[in-house]
Amino acid sequence: MPRLAPLLRGSLGSVRGPAGSLSVGSFVLPCRKLVLEYNETWPSSSGAKEYIEREAQQLAKRHPSVEFVVQEKPNRHPVARGFYVNNREKVISLRNMEPSLVSEKVRLLLESSGRKLTNLKRRPVEAGATESARGVWSQLHAAKKDL
Repeated sequence: MPRLAPLLRGSLGSVRGPAGSLSVGSFVLPCRKLVLEYNETWPSSSGAKEYIEREAQQLAKRHPSVEFVVQEKPNRHPVARGFYVNNREKVISLRNMEPSLVSEKVRLLLESSGRKLTNLKRRPVEAGATESARGVWSQLHAAKKDL
């Protein structure tokens, strides 16, 4: 197996629209940098190394706005790190994963927004700044029913 290059960086150029502003159809991924770390000798990195050899360059060409870095980290399990424009970082372990699973995890990092995960079921109810048009309902104000 040929030794992998220590660093693989994507281009960081951006395309401006008319009159120097961002065009209507432009979209910038929230992920600004993706770092793939692997170990050359450990068997837990075999899937990550295979993914880097086969698909990493094509992925870097498809996403020119994201900086791709491939690093060899001795004595560590393989990891994918995503750095986002909101100064957050997400880390996913690639230990003992097949190349197809590594591809899914890298795609997950690229497509996520970098926001902290929130539970939508247990969010507190937020009251609006103004009072309701129908007023506040209370059982004390309801008409009494005769039984």
